[in-house]
This record gives sequence, structure tokens and C-alpha cells, in this order.
Amino acid sequence: METKRLYDGELRFLNIIWKNEPVASGELVRLCQQELGWKKSTTYTMLKRLAEKGLLKNENAVVTALVSKAEVQSAESESVVQQTFDGSLPGFLVAFLGNKTISDEEAEAIKRLIDAHREV
Repeated sequence: METKRLYDGELRFLNIIWKNEPVASGELVRLCQQELGWKKSTTYTMLKRLAEKGLLKNENAVVTALVSKAEVQSAESESVVQQTFDGSLPGFLVAFLGNKTISDEEAEAIKRLIDAHREV
């Protein structure tokens, strides 16, 4: 996903779409009013903005995402690591964990992820 970082409101909007897609634009207005407190005009402005960014489409008054939640999460987390931790994943993990502890199961899951993504 080659877009700039998304704003919080854009992410919350996309989450509603991912959870309900395909969703009629009228239903999307209702959901955004209910979940975000947005007016109809705000919903349609956000819909237009994200469509222009190539993240979703509104065809025949039915809204669908053109990117998956996993794609956005990957791009967002990569951006945080690059901008905040100078690209250092260990630096991010140290800051993220702080004084927290993790369970043995979490530690094993992290080890498996590292092994699966290790350069050969």
C-alpha cells in the first residue's frame, strides 16, 4: 500500500467498512452516525477522500474496500517503525514492551514469527 499514513478517523471509517462490506452507502451513513457520531455530509466526504486515495470504491451506491485490513495494518506499523524508531524493529519492541511481561505462549509465538521471517 503506497499511501501516506491514515488519520484516526480514516482508520475508524475503514474499520466500519471492513466489518460490514459490501455495504450500501445509505447504511454506511447510518453506521457512521451510530458509531462515530458523524453527519451524512462527513461520511460522504470521507468516502470520496478514501476513494480518491484508491482505498475503496463506491459503485452503484455499494461501498467495498480495495485494500485489506492486513495491508493497511502492515503499512501503518511499518510507517511507525520507520518514522518513530528510525527503522529499528528491536527499538520498537523495547519501547512497546517497556516494563511489561509476556507469557511463555506469547514469547514462543514471537520466536516462531522471527524464525519464519528470518533472512536466509
